[in-house]
Amino acid sequence: MDTRGREKGPSGKWHAVCRLALFTCFLDAVRGQIRYSIPEELEHGAFVGNIAEDLGLDLDKLSARRFRIVSGAKKQYVEVNLENGVLFVNERIDREELCEQSLSCSFHLQVVIENPLELYRVEVEILDVNDNSPAFPWTEFNLDISESAAPGSRFPLESAQDLDVGSNSLRTYLLSVNEHFLLDIQTRSDGSKFAELVLQSPLDREQQGAHQMVLTAVDGGAPERSGTAQIDITVLDANDNAPVFDQSFYRVRLAENAPKGTVVIKLNASDLDEGPNADITYSFSGHAPIKVRQLFSVDSRTGEIKVKGVIDYEKARMHEIYVQAKDKGPSAVAVHCKVLVNVLDRNDNVPEVILTSVSTPVQEDAPPGTVIAVISVMDKDSGENGNVDCEIPNQVPFQLHSSFKNYYTLVTSDFLDREAVAEYNITLTARDMGSPPLFTRKTILVQVSDVNDNAPHFKQPSYTVYLTENNAPGASICAVAAQDPDSGQNAYLSYSIVEGDILGMSVSTYVSVNSDNGNIYALRSFDHERLKSLQITVRAQDAGFPPLSSNVSVNVFVLDQNDNAPVIVAPVPVPRNDTAPGEAVPRSVDPGYLVTKISAADADAGQNSRLFYQMLQATDPSLFSVALYTGEIRTMRPLTGEDATRHRLVILVKDNGQPALSATVSIILSVVDSLPDSRPDLDDLSLIPHHSSHFALYLIVSLGAISFTFLVAIIVLVAVRRLKGRPSDRESNFPSVGGGGGCCCCCRPRSEAPTATEMFKKTNLNVRMSAGASGCAEASGNGALPQVYCYQMCLTPESSKSDFMFLKPCSPVMSVQQNNAKSTDYLTSGWSALDRNELTNNRAATPNELKYSNKDWTLTKNQRNSAYKRLQDFSPGGGGSQLLVDSSVHAAPL
Repeated sequence: MDTRGREKGPSGKWHAVCRLALFTCFLDAVRGQIRYSIPEELEHGAFVGNIAEDLGLDLDKLSARRFRIVSGAKKQYVEVNLENGVLFVNERIDREELCEQSLSCSFHLQVVIENPLELYRVEVEILDVNDNSPAFPWTEFNLDISESAAPGSRFPLESAQDLDVGSNSLRTYLLSVNEHFLLDIQTRSDGSKFAELVLQSPLDREQQGAHQMVLTAVDGGAPERSGTAQIDITVLDANDNAPVFDQSFYRVRLAENAPKGTVVIKLNASDLDEGPNADITYSFSGHAPIKVRQLFSVDSRTGEIKVKGVIDYEKARMHEIYVQAKDKGPSAVAVHCKVLVNVLDRNDNVPEVILTSVSTPVQEDAPPGTVIAVISVMDKDSGENGNVDCEIPNQVPFQLHSSFKNYYTLVTSDFLDREAVAEYNITLTARDMGSPPLFTRKTILVQVSDVNDNAPHFKQPSYTVYLTENNAPGASICAVAAQDPDSGQNAYLSYSIVEGDILGMSVSTYVSVNSDNGNIYALRSFDHERLKSLQITVRAQDAGFPPLSSNVSVNVFVLDQNDNAPVIVAPVPVPRNDTAPGEAVPRSVDPGYLVTKISAADADAGQNSRLFYQMLQATDPSLFSVALYTGEIRTMRPLTGEDATRHRLVILVKDNGQPALSATVSIILSVVDSLPDSRPDLDDLSLIPHHSSHFALYLIVSLGAISFTFLVAIIVLVAVRRLKGRPSDRESNFPSVGGGGGCCCCCRPRSEAPTATEMFKKTNLNVRMSAGASGCAEASGNGALPQVYCYQMCLTPESSKSDFMFLKPCSPVMSVQQNNAKSTDYLTSGWSALDRNELTNNRAATPNELKYSNKDWTLTKNQRNSAYKRLQDFSPGGGGSQLLVDSSVHAAPL
């Protein structure tokens, strides 16, 4: 009968449970929590509920929003279909394995949806299914009952165990029909049932020494399940006194995790008999469950109940121990008592931290409040021992927010800066409220991703480079370096030259930069005489989006190199047959007589343009000497009749560079009794002297005429200045000639000054006046001599005085330009050579013009002193004017 019931039971039970699951699923919207109820033992794929519909979610966005379920259980019992939002059974659920004997069995799920972040709590209740039959620990029970047992005596029977709960658990016991015993069913405090065999009528061992009955345990399921055991009763002879416990019910308290061997209680039973009939042994009665026997032990001799297993408050808060005492006499009767053990909770479970969702890395420009992680915390303890509080360090830019009980979200509390901190190791501490408290620490790694928020910056505010001229094209001249605290592409820098002009040409034609390492290369060879310095701007730009950049100035100074040899400016060689220039020297000169002056120029600057003059060769080294710094050739002693009439001097002009460069000039000196009317033919190698007794007269007349001409010119210029009163008017009176825009102009007499014109014509002098800021004028004579004489007059606009400089013979190659930087110091010290550009643009220049500019070449102190002395000698003493006479001027017959 029982077998047939078990065969028919599961089918009917399954249909009933399915119907129950379909109609008992409900949605609890309080605090965002959904609750489902399903029966246990459902197959994989069984429908639980449409969670997407219950939450009101869009099915098309479930995957995009990373809809997922996080279970706190060890197994993933349910899963969700992201296509239709159906929650289905993923793994068979055994309620007895999951919750053991708990009446209420459920597990919780955490539904996480991102973009934006939403959290829902889902509780799945597992309904019990009557899938377990009641079972006795043994199939047979042996009882010894004395025939002297009085009617009403009770004999506890072993309880049957049913793993199901509620209505599906053990409901009652049934006893087969007999005439001596009946069954008394009692209920424990936890609701479980146990049976006692009650003697209804006295036994008579002589009539029947043994009895057999069948005990059936029946549960309350539909259909019901049952289990059976056979009871064998042996009738014993009488032992008229049974042991007696001090009390039939004991209550004790025991702390969980009590060490093995801990004495729970010591029972005491007494027997009025003597001898073996009073020798009592203790043991578990048939009512003690198997789990109790696993956790506790009973000392058969002393009656002590000791801890045998692990006492866990979280599994069972109370245990009922049934103990019997029985003497060793014949026909001994066992007596029973119950010990109720209340387990005291101890804080023995540390909190458990589960990272439900972690979003890392996070951008450094993420606004405060950005969710980084979702954290759940659980503690198996109860009461205060199970209340958990979480915290993180205060010095990190993050905060913990509590969403549900034991659920937290980690959010940013401030803006992040990857350049300051690239990653954070956040230590999360979960601490319960027990005494002493237990805690768990978990480290959350939050990486900060870079944003291009830092522009490159150079290591120096500007760069200064000194480059020697004549450098090799393509050589590296310097390197610039920039840094960017960003990372990745945002820190990858490229260098470029900012477009600009240098001398009318693009800066990219002068220099280039390596875009990867910032090395700057010269694309051409620089010339200090043409370009003394240049400024370039280098840009460093990162590869971020949008890109950021910064600029730095690189100042390149071109250093001079001694690459220009001195050039002889005067005397100018005679073009014909490239013969050496010649000078006539009167035989009657005194020692120290200025024969001539060698003038040279050097295009270099600084020490490289400082010149020295040396006598390299001489026909008679004791007769002539050359000044080391001025190049003046003077006599060292009086000339005698024994001296040769023709001398050849080779003068070496050397600069002060390293290594030094030099040039030589040869001069032919002819010793004559008197200066001739015309210069001797220097090509003629004969040494016949040319005598003239009128040399002194010609010299005096020439100097007087020149002085008178300059005096008239001073008067004219002063008059013009006072009439006009402005520099611009003066400049308009002296238009520039020569096409060079230079400092010399031809003075053309106005109609209102005919006497001045006639005077200039009679004297055969060409006056050239400068229209520059200093108001300079030059006069040159074009008489019988092949070379002309230049006189320069400087008229400053700040003073009413006129300064005159009577200088060296005028030649196209001796037209010079004053150094602007030293014009105030060396106003009267000399001229520099013509500017290259001026001579190049001046189409009227002669073929012998030297295209050269040396702004550093000036007269020495001795030259200036000599010039000032001669100026005083020739000064007419009126009008506050000065006349400077250069010592290199030589008079010749007109």
